[in-house]
Formats: sequence, structure tokens, C-alpha cells
Amino acid sequence: MTIKRLGVEIGMNIVVCVKQILDPEVPPQDFQIDPVAKVAVRGKASLVMSTFDEIGVEVALKLRERAGGAKITALTLGPKTAEEILRKSLAMLVDEAVHIRSEDLGYLDSFATAALLAAGIRSIGPVDLVVCGRQAGDTDAGQVGLLLAEELGLPTITSVTEVEPQGDVLHFRREGDRGVEIVECAGPVAITVTNSETNVPRIPKVKDIMASHRKPVKALSISDLNMSKDIQGLIGTEVAELFIPVRENKCEIIPGEEPEELADSLVRRLMELKVL
Repeated sequence: MTIKRLGVEIGMNIVVCVKQILDPEVPPQDFQIDPVAKVAVRGKASLVMSTFDEIGVEVALKLRERAGGAKITALTLGPKTAEEILRKSLAMLVDEAVHIRSEDLGYLDSFATAALLAAGIRSIGPVDLVVCGRQAGDTDAGQVGLLLAEELGLPTITSVTEVEPQGDVLHFRREGDRGVEIVECAGPVAITVTNSETNVPRIPKVKDIMASHRKPVKALSISDLNMSKDIQGLIGTEVAELFIPVRENKCEIIPGEEPEELADSLVRRLMELKVL
């Protein structure tokens, strides 16, 4: 599929936004929180690509296979360690990777994150499709994709599971409230993707993993994006409290010998506890 700009046909330009998070499978005993900064502390936990973002990469790759001539750029905002998920994206065979470094930016909410990602996308150049995960695997907020589309002035299609090229337009298969919907759009457009059996992320081949570490990753600073250093002024939300829920388990033995006696004792105790 080709896109015509200024009368010239060129390949489709796709940007996939990816985020590095603490592994959601980390055992509760290994999870830590800084109560003052109100942020999660890595501790022993590994860092991974957010699940829905990984699905977003897969959706973009499948579209390139079907359309041909598309260029895919993986974009992330994060500290130095976030380069790892860009390497994984390259191993999955995206074409380029761009890293907005955030070490000195402090806490960033969805508003600030969307503004920075939008600036990063503008630096990449004209895009035809922006892909985001439905929600991040750490906060589950589901806001950045929509806010990013607003920053870029693009229409948004949510909960997309598959994208098919149809002539000069794209058909987006999405999960709607009343079942599956097909949305047609010529682009440029932003989408958020969700999981389905059609977009299970591929496992990179060993040779592609090795090759990904030889490929360049473009690093961008705030000055490169022509943005004010007062990023905190973009923040529109505040974390009131962040804590690890405490779950207490208690075992109580119901006395009795005969089944009828045990049943009566159990019912009485449940009524005392107001469970029945």
C-alpha cells in the first residue's frame, strides 16, 4: 500500500509507541513502593515491554506484510534501560527505533507522556498510522493513546485487533460494545490495539536478536524536541496514594463430630459473620 503526499507516492509510515514496565508477573513479596515519591521500586523485578504495546508491534508488522512498502518505527519514552524494549522491537523486525530519554524529567503522568511522544512523532516526520497499546501493563490507565491522538490532531480508533489494507484505505477490525466492528479510514489515524488470537506477538529468531544489537537507536533529548524543560507544567494529575494491598488469611476450625452437627455449626458461624 502506498500513500500519496504532494502528488508523490511513498510507502506508509507507521509509528508504534512502546513502554518498558516492571514485569507484571513479579511475586508480591518482591514488589516495593517508595511511599514518598509514590512510585514503584524495581528491586529484583525484571523489566519488560508492556503486553499491549508488544501486540501493537505485531499488528504493525502484520500490516506491513499485507500492504508492502511500509516503514515501522518503534518509539519509547523512558530511562536508559528502555533501550532494551527497542532492541526487542528491532528483533521483531521493525525498521527503526527512537528513544526519548527521560532520566531527568521526574514523574510523568499520561498528559506529559502524550505531549512528549507527540513531539517525538513530529520529529520522525509525517506519519500515516500511530499505534499504541490499549493500556499500559503497570498502571492500566488507558489514557496515553487517546491523549496522544488529541495532541497530534488525529482521529482515533480504539480496541483494534487487526488492520487490513483495502485499496487506498485501511479497514480496522475492532471490538465494539455490540460485537465486532469494521471501521474504514484513509489516514492518518491513531489506534489503540487489544489482544486477540490473530495478533499474538511473534517470538524473534536468534539471528534477528543478535542483529538487533548492531542496529542504531536514535536518542532524543528534550532540547532535540524543541520543548520547554518545565515538563512538570504539563502534568494534569497527581498520585494521591500508592500502596500494596495487604491480604490477611485466617483459618477457623468448626467443631463437631457428626455431619449434621458440623453443618449446623458452620451455618451458625457464617450467620455470625454475616456471610449468610
